[in-house]
Amino acid sequence: MSGELDPNAMLFGGEEEKTEEERAMEYVYGKNPNRVSALSDLWFEELHKRIGEMELPDEKAKIKMAFKLTAGAILDMLGDSQPAEVAPDVMSDFDIFMGVALTNKKFNVSLFKEQQKALMQIDRSKFHDDEEYARALSEFEDRWWEIAQPLLNGRNPNDAIKETLMKYGLNGE
Repeated sequence: MSGELDPNAMLFGGEEEKTEEERAMEYVYGKNPNRVSALSDLWFEELHKRIGEMELPDEKAKIKMAFKLTAGAILDMLGDSQPAEVAPDVMSDFDIFMGVALTNKKFNVSLFKEQQKALMQIDRSKFHDDEEYARALSEFEDRWWEIAQPLLNGRNPNDAIKETLMKYGLNGE
């Protein structure tokens, strides 16, 4: 019954116990609607006022400006919420993740899914024990980003991501 919800759990005083990872993911992603409401209360009126004062050509331009101002404010909050010594690393990681997402969109792929498919091809029976197998998986997982991929027109994922990030001036400089 592991991983399944007990339909009678609520009869005996509450929900089933969640794992630490489930609680963490629920906090990180499950609270986003609440965060959106809080950000709306924090910024919407001022944003609406600022957009109204701008001379923009059409409704799409207004929506795009609202998006850019909101996204910029969120990124500022993200940077400000980190200790100064780790903020550059956090933003660099964010940039890389965004580079992966943009590369996925450009090539209509999912690099993480493609990497998982490649990892699934590694035959466990060719290794003496679980430790050796885990080490091989980890090494291949790292190397995979340097292997040319047909779905990226023969480019390796790292180069494709770097190229994408360079387009936006996010290549680490």
